[in-house]
Amino acid sequence: MIDLDIRQLQSFLVVAAELNITRASARLHLSQQTLSTQIQQLERALAVTLLVRTSRGVLLTPAGEELARGGNAVVADLGALTERVQAADRGNLGKLQLAVCPYATSLFATEVADAMEAAVPGLEVDLTTVHTPPAERELLLSGEADAAFIWLPLGDDRFQHAVVRTDPRVVALSPKHPLAEQESVTLADLADEPVLRPDIYLSEENLRHWMADPRPDGTAAQRGPEVEKVEDALMMVARRKGVWLAPEPLSRWIPATAVVWRTVTDAEPSELALVWTDRAPAQLIARMIAEVRTIIGQSEPALV
Repeated sequence: MIDLDIRQLQSFLVVAAELNITRASARLHLSQQTLSTQIQQLERALAVTLLVRTSRGVLLTPAGEELARGGNAVVADLGALTERVQAADRGNLGKLQLAVCPYATSLFATEVADAMEAAVPGLEVDLTTVHTPPAERELLLSGEADAAFIWLPLGDDRFQHAVVRTDPRVVALSPKHPLAEQESVTLADLADEPVLRPDIYLSEENLRHWMADPRPDGTAAQRGPEVEKVEDALMMVARRKGVWLAPEPLSRWIPATAVVWRTVTDAEPSELALVWTDRAPAQLIARMIAEVRTIIGQSEPALV
């Protein structure tokens, strides 16, 4: 069996990402000579050439490409194993507390929990249901939850997040509204409609996104009355007191027999993210992001 040094593999993966020894050494806080030596040692251990230098940096060989593809998974799995071993030493194989809003996550939350427990032996995933994003935020800040699914933007730099799905925007209308006869609407169609504001928004930035404010022509959206619950907003919609904009999945899961939903063709899409704090176990969060994206069939590259 080939004896691989995990530090050499990690260094190679940084070089593979940067395709530049100078930038990679700066990220790793190593001298260029030390980094080059690590790569050479890794090449000798594998008996292959992993990269070649060029005037602009380095290029990966086919062997290097293959190692880069599989190496990140190896490092992630080793990190997860390390966490499980340490948890076992503490007499606790691990528990992950996940806060969810039923309407936002009912399509996949239980699947994610089951997939995580299958992928990480000994892990227990607890789902805690709350009814609003501010309640999710409070669980995260208090440490009662490790992660939560929340619609962006957060408007709060205390959290990290990774987008896991993107959905079009819809508007709730009274069945008696003239626009209800159309299959879809535009924001210009809604220019004179007050947008109702249930108490679910995390910040002014979050509220403005949900209201599509400003509109594409630069005008401000009309702010309708504030209400306590989404259900209150929908009742007011039914009574022609305003409209409510939401991500499309909510139209399928919020009980709303008295309203109709129409796609808003020119509204920016809504992004659902896995959100966590610095206290959350990083390796488990990384695994959960991968599991969620696999389950719902979407992929987003960035962690923010």
